[in-house]
Amino acid sequence: MRKLFWTGLILALAACQPATVPPAPTATPAPTATLPPPPLPTPTAVPTSTPQPTATPNYPPEGYGPTDFPAQINPLTGLEVDNPSLLKRRPVIIKVSNMPRMVRPQWGLSLADIVFEYYTEYGSTRFAAIFYGHDAERVGPIRSARFVDAHLIRMYQGLFAFGSADYRVRRVLFGSEFADRLLLEWTVGCPGMCRYEPNGANHLVADTQALSAWADAHGVQNQQPDLSGMYFNVTPPSDGAAAPRVSIHYSLSIYNRWEYDPQLGKYRRLVDTTEAALPDEQYAPLTDALTGDPITADNVIVLLVPYQYYSVTPEIMDIQLAGSGEAWVFRDGQGYAVRWSRPDEHKPLIFTAADGAPFALKPGQTWIELIGTYSQMTPGSENWQFVFGVP
Repeated sequence: MRKLFWTGLILALAACQPATVPPAPTATPAPTATLPPPPLPTPTAVPTSTPQPTATPNYPPEGYGPTDFPAQINPLTGLEVDNPSLLKRRPVIIKVSNMPRMVRPQWGLSLADIVFEYYTEYGSTRFAAIFYGHDAERVGPIRSARFVDAHLIRMYQGLFAFGSADYRVRRVLFGSEFADRLLLEWTVGCPGMCRYEPNGANHLVADTQALSAWADAHGVQNQQPDLSGMYFNVTPPSDGAAAPRVSIHYSLSIYNRWEYDPQLGKYRRLVDTTEAALPDEQYAPLTDALTGDPITADNVIVLLVPYQYYSVTPEIMDIQLAGSGEAWVFRDGQGYAVRWSRPDEHKPLIFTAADGAPFALKPGQTWIELIGTYSQMTPGSENWQFVFGVP
């Protein structure tokens, strides 16, 4: 495994010039915040959500995917869904805040099929949570979009709920072929996107079922997309290295750790509790404010992808999630070096082993950490450490 070189973020900000980005298509004017917001909903008790199923002993030895998924199998998890009709619609992608720490624990993340985490600006990260095989009646807090979200919308052909964006990002999103699938508070309204105020905070949250219903009612094409590309098998590949702990240090403010629980068969997520430099991080487990469940993952994937500066002041990153590159997959307490690729911009990412064969992900939920290609990786028998870096 080749060694990656580290260049610190402070040096990057001083040395890099803004990256040139091709002109965006002619934009459809975006809604503005001057439009009247929907009325505040009356908080109500949240029904208990059904947890994601786990793989069963009856899983076929050949696995599922990367194509020809049976009608009842979710192509984003490799698991059978309780309600196959959910797979007849588009996924719902929701932008979820991760900073400041007061927004934690977030709502609904344990029910997402895939969650992407990526660096945004000034030491912070944000999530893009993809819901397909399950609905969640409250997801949030919702925050604004970034350039990379255009890649995710195309890959998963989804509806996209977000809380506005920088005008340059809005120009790209609303000038795209998926502009009618962009869901905003002042166009969708409640119950799709509502204001929720526990402890006096004014959070924007979403109901995935209501968002899909809104799309159906407003003429948005909401048909089942082709989401083939991922391969799942309960039997882990034989060439893994021990990886009981995986840590990703994005900045002094944002860092996380995944610890493998052999009884659960999943990685548990721990998150930063204070500003800290290596090796003085301080962690606490993250839970889901909707379900009360711990945040876990069957697969943790660390993806190396080029980050470019669109702007240094203010700091705006353009993540080039196209082509192919290196990645590490962690499942069943083992770590694997793989390749990621995106040969079709309208299909999910493909993961392959060293011999070019599809890599077997564990059936279940996947978290994908997007880090820069200049990040530093240190494998170890006790802790695999990744330190985020951009040129």
